[in-house]
Amino acid sequence: MTSDDDTVRPFHSRSIETYSALSPDQAEAVVGLLAEAARSDGQHPVSEQGRLRLRGGAREGVSHLLLTVDGELVGYAQLEDTDPVEAPAAELVVHPSHRGHGHGRALGSALLAASGKRLRVWAHGGHSAARHLAQVLGLTLFRELRQMRRPLTDLELPEPKLPDGVTVRTFVPGRDDAAWLTVNAAAFAHHPEQGSLTQRDLDDRMSEPWFDPAGFFLAEREGELVGFHWTKVHATEGIGEVYVLGVAPGAQGGGLGKSLTTIGLRHLAARGLSTAMLYVDADNKSAVSVYERLGFVTHETDLMYRTET
Repeated sequence: MTSDDDTVRPFHSRSIETYSALSPDQAEAVVGLLAEAARSDGQHPVSEQGRLRLRGGAREGVSHLLLTVDGELVGYAQLEDTDPVEAPAAELVVHPSHRGHGHGRALGSALLAASGKRLRVWAHGGHSAARHLAQVLGLTLFRELRQMRRPLTDLELPEPKLPDGVTVRTFVPGRDDAAWLTVNAAAFAHHPEQGSLTQRDLDDRMSEPWFDPAGFFLAEREGELVGFHWTKVHATEGIGEVYVLGVAPGAQGGGLGKSLTTIGLRHLAARGLSTAMLYVDADNKSAVSVYERLGFVTHETDLMYRTET
């Protein structure tokens, strides 16, 4: 959520249209808008999952809201209503040169109407303007996602000690998809975004330029997948990411997560990357503690607001 609205001023030419899928031209225009906002704000205004949904046709439960003024795209919002329990989730952004004119509030109001006033909205970076917009829309803070970082140039981690009977290999696309999706769903059953990934979501990621199975580590015991560490390289920034780290419920508590973390960090350091990053919920105290002991510190935060329930 990115905006700096203070007042709502009349815009007779402003319109908001909702689409289940974007045309190639519409998707390209949204990508350009997101890029301008990222350059201005210092981080992406829409999550990776949201950006992947811009192309590839309609997706169940996903809507795209385009706000235009005089035919020019100046605002975008995405609404996802796929969780059977949680309120629909949204992200929104207004072009940096068009802020301060009520467009963010207009998009937020449209999202509230579309969701039946049951809404969760991300504010990436937690900027004060986004906090103000959340307040104007009647939303309250309920989730904090931390981005943590540590340098890799001085990485000194001991050899990982895997639990008895566990071996580690790399992911094989097409062969390991189903097993990974099953363990991912079990490991993140409490996590609405990660735990609900489908084959289409996995295919989207494997088709991205950054995908490299050599950095996707699988832990097995007697041929059964029990954990994984999927790393990601942000080549332009020289940053390696602990992209997804999961351990099957029956294999937790034996140090496998720490060992997989070490294996992934060593891989990223060997690639010559200067920094490692990861995302973790602030209320996941045990995970935050593990990462802090590994030298990670909080770099920035994403905040999620919601309507009162």
